[in-house]
Amino acid sequence: MTTQHPTIQDIKSAFERDTIRLRLEDIQPLHLFTESARETPKYQQVRSSVREIGLVELPVVARDKDTPGKYLLVDGHMRIEILREIGATEVDCLVANDDEAFTYNKRVSRLATIQEHFMILKAIDSGVPEETIARTLNVNIAQIRLKKHLLKGICREAVDMLKDRFVPTNTFIELRKLAAVRQIEAAQLMIAMNKFSINYAKSLVGATPQSQLADTSQPKKLAGLSDAQIALMENESTKLDKEYRLVEESYGSDHLDLVVATGYLSRLLENARIVRYLAQSFPEILSEFQKMTNAARTPV
Repeated sequence: MTTQHPTIQDIKSAFERDTIRLRLEDIQPLHLFTESARETPKYQQVRSSVREIGLVELPVVARDKDTPGKYLLVDGHMRIEILREIGATEVDCLVANDDEAFTYNKRVSRLATIQEHFMILKAIDSGVPEETIARTLNVNIAQIRLKKHLLKGICREAVDMLKDRFVPTNTFIELRKLAAVRQIEAAQLMIAMNKFSINYAKSLVGATPQSQLADTSQPKKLAGLSDAQIALMENESTKLDKEYRLVEESYGSDHLDLVVATGYLSRLLENARIVRYLAQSFPEILSEFQKMTNAARTPV
């Protein structure tokens, strides 16, 4: 029996190949843009950026099945609102293909740290002065230069993992101290813990063995910690990494078992006779069953 592997032709792109220029009146937002949203620092920052250097990230639309020639705004509500405000009548857009398996909002980076880095590089390559970019983003020029070199010393895999995350700039400075393999491990731990702070990054560096640092020739020193305490941190970190891998490996099957079990309990509790019997004979068990099914229904 032969296995059919997908070809390039079989793979469906998330977007149509070409961008399309649309009239703003033909784009239908999916939610209202409130007055309070216009007063946020984020709105002011993006408005200044659009005025200074134009759109860096194109809005994303989907074709309206019910009204030919009209489009639904999937992503870019703030950008479209700003364009309306400054008097624009048309905009270039990306067109998302109609694919229910594709959820754009789970994949788009809303000006995350790394995206901002690429935006700055694109603006500089286009001839925009650093002073103008700093004024647009409402930061000092030192911050622009720091963000310009954000990914220096960061491996491609770690960049790809963190590209849609809001990571403090100084966290990348800590990541540079790690070898590439350890950078990937650190990024995985940050995502798993949903922690990207500079302090958490420093703790990961502190718990990293000397052999996994980018510069193994320099002894690792942490303020307020002795060599023995640093060694203890490294050992504990190694144990934690192993436990994390074990949990990661078993998560899929454990989650499947949980779904099957809670589904079975839910069906049992839909039977009035079973509920009445448990309430009379085993009220504690009924209470626990109800807690389990209620927890399963609660969205994370």
